[in-house]
Amino acid sequence: MSPYDTASRTAPAQDLPEAAPVTDAWLVIPLFNEAPVVREVVTQARSVFPLVVVVDDGSADASADEAEAAGAVVIRHPINLGQGAALQTGFSYLLERTDATYAVTFDADGQHCVTDAAAMVRAAREEDLAVVLGSRFLAGASSVGLVRRLILRTAALVGSRTSGMRLTDAHNGLRVLRRDALARIDLTQNRMAHASQIVRQIGTMSLPWREFPVTITYTEYSRAKGQSLWNSVNILVDLLFS
Repeated sequence: MSPYDTASRTAPAQDLPEAAPVTDAWLVIPLFNEAPVVREVVTQARSVFPLVVVVDDGSADASADEAEAAGAVVIRHPINLGQGAALQTGFSYLLERTDATYAVTFDADGQHCVTDAAAMVRAAREEDLAVVLGSRFLAGASSVGLVRRLILRTAALVGSRTSGMRLTDAHNGLRVLRRDALARIDLTQNRMAHASQIVRQIGTMSLPWREFPVTITYTEYSRAKGQSLWNSVNILVDLLFS
């Protein structure tokens, strides 16, 4: 049994509906020490998005090998630089080596739903949007804890003010960027501050955008790693010093 299918480790496999593969978009997945789950995450993602680039950010485990075994293109950083740096490497790969119309940023730990990502790409196509940003708060109920919810709401208010965009969720890792927007992203913030930097840069583009309701699954696996807590701390540091 895959560890991704084991309830004690992380979320069960998603029941994905039959759909035509999304071939005009690449998933860009930053990866750091997610060997127990990344193979199944990539396998499930590739059932909808056959084109996936994973940027292994200096993992100390077998993460890169697991992602490669699932069929992803894998780029390896020799040392850990941070999620922002990994995303920028993935963006550069898409712009220089592919003809992708859209880039979709997607987490390696199973928290994002691939059907949400596909719906966001579809919205970008149908509504001629350059940017679609996932929001865990537009759908109403959320599994986000009170403290984290307050931090994320504060981050959204700050992001709205600094970017000129009206946001409900400025730190959601699920995003769709059309190629013209992608070419104008230049991440110099390697770590968590990259999320605020992306929003600020999008705000200067004068390109059509919108938020899109998505589901974030906080699994026992991610909670066991302390990810939710540390991400909240990092967001606070970002707000104070970026």
